[in-house]
Amino acid sequence: MKYALFLITFCIVSLSSNAIVIRHDVDDKNYLAKVDDFPALATFYIDGAHGTLIQPSWIVTAAHATFCIAPNTHVMVNGEARSIKQLYVHSKYTPGQSHDIALVELNEPVGDVKPAKIYQQSNELNRNIWFIGIGGTGSGLTGEVIDNAQNNGVLRKAQNTIIEAEGPLIKFLFNKGKAALPLEGVSGGGDSGGPAYIKTNDGFEILGISSRPEGTFSNIGVYNIKEVYTRVSFFQSWIKQVIEGNSAVQKKLSIQKLTKLPAGLTEKILPLVCKDIRI
Repeated sequence: MKYALFLITFCIVSLSSNAIVIRHDVDDKNYLAKVDDFPALATFYIDGAHGTLIQPSWIVTAAHATFCIAPNTHVMVNGEARSIKQLYVHSKYTPGQSHDIALVELNEPVGDVKPAKIYQQSNELNRNIWFIGIGGTGSGLTGEVIDNAQNNGVLRKAQNTIIEAEGPLIKFLFNKGKAALPLEGVSGGGDSGGPAYIKTNDGFEILGISSRPEGTFSNIGVYNIKEVYTRVSFFQSWIKQVIEGNSAVQKKLSIQKLTKLPAGLTEKILPLVCKDIRI
């Protein structure tokens, strides 16, 4: 089990954007979150990887985070394990580049959580957003020093400002000092697929999906690192067509199993890893 947990931590950190790394000059307790800070949050594995409930029977997440997702496995929503019916990975998913998005269909609708809405506009630039998760943590000075397994399910949220919104991607930067927001942060290891969201008078809207850091850094989560999220508004049509389409449409637009595994994972060791980390 320790071997598998090491692998999953390595895979998520190496390929993707993940949990919450905070400002070094703000107390960690200010970043601690509760379930009702974003009720639509879904969690796929015991040590992280997230998605967002966008309809009672549908969750949107990052494609790369779905390596252990299959029919009749489970995802946690509002503290309850929900049975998965099918996975739909975008057919143009290219690891480390683009189209890092997938939909997860549930066997039964979730009746105790109000789904988040898909952000429909294309004016994400300069928007302040929140993100949330249970992955690894640390500060901008040190980068991540506690991985997602060591974090043991502690939920945090942080904020940032979108500095790029082009095509299928949105991006933001980890600033410090006067340039930073009060609860500035970025992703760390273990929360791939989690949401970048805003709160409205009518609930929550999701603007992005945690995908990866941009460029090469000595450590995940250090100041000036740039985070890359999948831009949800760009994929509105794809989401709608997969959810509302028949099997022929779904087959044309998606694949039902992740075939491009994160770095460090192989088909040979995947069953062992999934056995150890599934809900």
